Amino acid sequence: MSINRERSLLPEDLRVFLTVIRKNGFGHAAEELGYSPAYVSKRMAVLETTLGTRLLHRTTRRVALTDEGERVRTWATRFLGDMEDFISELTDARQQLQGSLHVCSSFGFGRNHVAPAIPALSRLYPRMEIRLDVFDRLVDIVNEGFDMEISVGDDLPNHLLHKKLASHRRVLCAAPEYLQRRGVPTSLDDLAGHDCLVLKERNNAFGIWNLTKDGVEESVRVSGPLSSNNGEIVSRWALSGAGIILRSLWDVKPMLQSGQLVQVLPDHFQSANVWATYPTRLSQSAKLRVCIEFFEAHFGNLSLV
Repeated sequence: MSINRERSLLPEDLRVFLTVIRKNGFGHAAEELGYSPAYVSKRMAVLETTLGTRLLHRTTRRVALTDEGERVRTWATRFLGDMEDFISELTDARQQLQGSLHVCSSFGFGRNHVAPAIPALSRLYPRMEIRLDVFDRLVDIVNEGFDMEISVGDDLPNHLLHKKLASHRRVLCAAPEYLQRRGVPTSLDDLAGHDCLVLKERNNAFGIWNLTKDGVEESVRVSGPLSSNNGEIVSRWALSGAGIILRSLWDVKPMLQSGQLVQVLPDHFQSANVWATYPTRLSQSAKLRVCIEFFEAHFGNLSLV
């Protein structure tokens, strides 16, 4: 039997094949599977092309296996049975995974982006106890007893392990009303003459924005009459026309799309990738490994670069 490796062998085609044999015809197989006879015939043609051999002798009343078809029936029955056993075993392992998972994150990102994902994680692993704490300070996850921290930004502690969950960035933006009143900056130097709404988060330098353009990072000192340690507050101030903000694209994308905010100096951005930080190797902790895989899939689907 010659297999054409340019085509993939789909489990669905094997299931259709076994149903055709068991029901002794395309029409009866189609009725059981809920497909049209034409679709069943097409899947059989795809399977035969993939394997590079004829599997069935067709007549007006019945189908009969060729010698190669008999070999494929034996192989397909074993293959699909093994796959069902694997899925069942994986499901059982997920159901049995238990213990506590203590996660921390920054106040704004944790509340707005990590917390909404936790119920789905709990549904996957119902016997696990998951706790999420959020802070507006640096956390020593080892001494404070956390299994994992989900953080934003590439300034990571060297003595811990890390896994990137998503690529992300922060952008400059302001309300149209503010830009009409104060003008649109055309360079980083122009920011010195603007009201910049400064956000003080954790260990970020206050009043210093590190921005990248064409792979080159540049630091600019900014100031303004308003500042806060809460991102939602400075976003509301920006919407009211109070000044320019540097905010996560996740948070301001709806406002940019609606026109409530306008991106400023769009060639400049600040890296704000999402990371999982943990003290234990993933090979040594099943609960940590599966949870990081969950967050990687969750945040990976939301990546904005």
